[in-house]
Amino acid sequence: MHFLSPAIEDYIRNHSEGEPELLCELTRETHLKVIQPRMITGHYQGRVLSMLAKLVNPKYILEIGTYTGYSALCLAEGLQKTGELHTIDINEELHGMQRRYFDKSGFGKQIIQHTGNALDIVPNLQMVFDLVFIDAEKNDYPNYFEAVLKKTRPGSVILSDNVLWSGKVVEPLKAKDRATKTLLEFNKKLQEDPRVETVLLPIRDGLTLSRVR
Repeated sequence: MHFLSPAIEDYIRNHSEGEPELLCELTRETHLKVIQPRMITGHYQGRVLSMLAKLVNPKYILEIGTYTGYSALCLAEGLQKTGELHTIDINEELHGMQRRYFDKSGFGKQIIQHTGNALDIVPNLQMVFDLVFIDAEKNDYPNYFEAVLKKTRPGSVILSDNVLWSGKVVEPLKAKDRATKTLLEFNKKLQEDPRVETVLLPIRDGLTLSRVR
């Protein structure tokens, strides 16, 4: 579902920061070689992530769901000079492609890749994260949130992607649609959770920004 007309979407992109050439290259390769290329973050949302990361200026970033590495590269633009970005993905087949682009970017030494189930990996990470981006298995969003919340501090920002789920969150719920049911519950939980203050932004497929109290 497109929430805005193509003309408005084009206008927004054309009046936002331009897409870096390396990310244009990554987008092209993703569309040529990888299944479900629509999963890539893309120009506009990527610039939003970059801007938020620069505003937070994090020492440590955690990303759940790397895909081909586009969002990680955007978030890394806001890292402190001695900071680290830890990114987790369950698909080891994309590891090499991610690393090629990470190393081309100049952030290669600051980006640490983890392959496996985030719910197993996150508890073993020893740092406290200033910024977290969740963009992986939707049915596990509540579990991811609880896991990462334990690794944050007051003032940390947690971003959750795809929370509008192509508009399905405002449509009649189908009995077997587990992902939409989970996201409906997740969105309600974040809005009511006293541990965070939350705003849902209508960016692309929905991006929730939660600040730890």
